[in-house]
Amino acid sequence: VKDKGYEMTSIVPIPTVKWNSYNDDVMIRFNQDIMPYLIELRQNFTKYTLSEIMELNSKYSIILYKWLSMNYNQYEHYSNKGGRRAEQVESYRNPSISVKELRTITDTVNEYKETYHFFRYIVENSLKEINAHTSFNVSYEKIKKGRSIDSIVFHIEKKRKADDNSYKLEDQAYIEGKKAKEETEKDLYTESMQSPYTKLLSENMLLFPNDFMDIKTMAGLQKNVYPLYDELKALRGLNGVKGHLSYVSSKQEAYSKRNIAKYLKKAIEHYLPTVKRQDL
Repeated sequence: VKDKGYEMTSIVPIPTVKWNSYNDDVMIRFNQDIMPYLIELRQNFTKYTLSEIMELNSKYSIILYKWLSMNYNQYEHYSNKGGRRAEQVESYRNPSISVKELRTITDTVNEYKETYHFFRYIVENSLKEINAHTSFNVSYEKIKKGRSIDSIVFHIEKKRKADDNSYKLEDQAYIEGKKAKEETEKDLYTESMQSPYTKLLSENMLLFPNDFMDIKTMAGLQKNVYPLYDELKALRGLNGVKGHLSYVSSKQEAYSKRNIAKYLKKAIEHYLPTVKRQDL
């Protein structure tokens, strides 16, 4: 049988960005191939709650949260759609993973070699964060093979408050308020994509294509960060903003990319008072 090979496709999400030196207009054109994913964002992208991930400080907490979410999403899917035996469905809510595999996905094969330290820093500390800051309550049990701990079974429960909002789906005031909030976010998103600060952030490697596709991120920048850049611009001119962003970019650490809007807001909030004191 002749091997026919396989076909691969690579999509550049934002092939065109245009601006000029005589006004503040920035034109960003998305690739047509990616538009279906933007239009149906919630349906086509992996389902994680971004606001919950942003509250997690440890990379191990984030990795474990994503793995637990993947399993719980399958539990909810098959609970509603069927297609799996009852015990299979329950296995998604009580997923099992070998210690070896958990070490692999958390990149701790050569770290925390003592079992006690591994469970304390990778498992227990991560679950404390997840239980405190997400909609999950997760417990676990160790499964032994002989005298060694071979695997872990997690037990995932959704917090009651995550389900308490269901009654609001028929509350007209809630529906109208939610719709108004979404419209405001869309307006802020549109403004942010036309802002010269978006171009500056991109030039300084502080924003990337995934950020441009995130309505909440761009709306948050327009609402909470760009007005502070306006204050700095009034004090030091556009070059003052450019200098600040260049410095922030040079000092950026990987963790800040999880919530770039929050990181940039903290940076400018710390810098502005210094500038104002110098100008007194």
